[in-house]
Amino acid sequence: MKDANDIAEIMKKVGLFGIGLWALTEEKVQDIADDLIENGEMKKEEGKKFVREVVEEQKKQKEDMEKKISSKVQETINKADIATKDEVSELKDIIKSLEEKIDKLTSSEEKDM
Repeated sequence: MKDANDIAEIMKKVGLFGIGLWALTEEKVQDIADDLIENGEMKKEEGKKFVREVVEEQKKQKEDMEKKISSKVQETINKADIATKDEVSELKDIIKSLEEKIDKLTSSEEKDM
């Protein structure tokens, strides 16, 4: 039976390590495992383990990529000095309050005339 190192070696052989792993579908991974089983490079149970490990690694890479992207987007926004939703909301509240004060002043001036 192959151990984790052997399965990792097989994964390297089929080129699954690297940035493209997260883009593979589970069906495609299963196809690769089926091919390896057919070619005698892997037993059926090892194929199941292989698919499970690749899918787990896929999830991990996807989460890592999402975190990196989110971090870079936030960093870019911070550098660009773009207003946040909270800041915009706060400004809207201030504008509304000022509009109400203007309306009160305007209506009281109209009464005085």
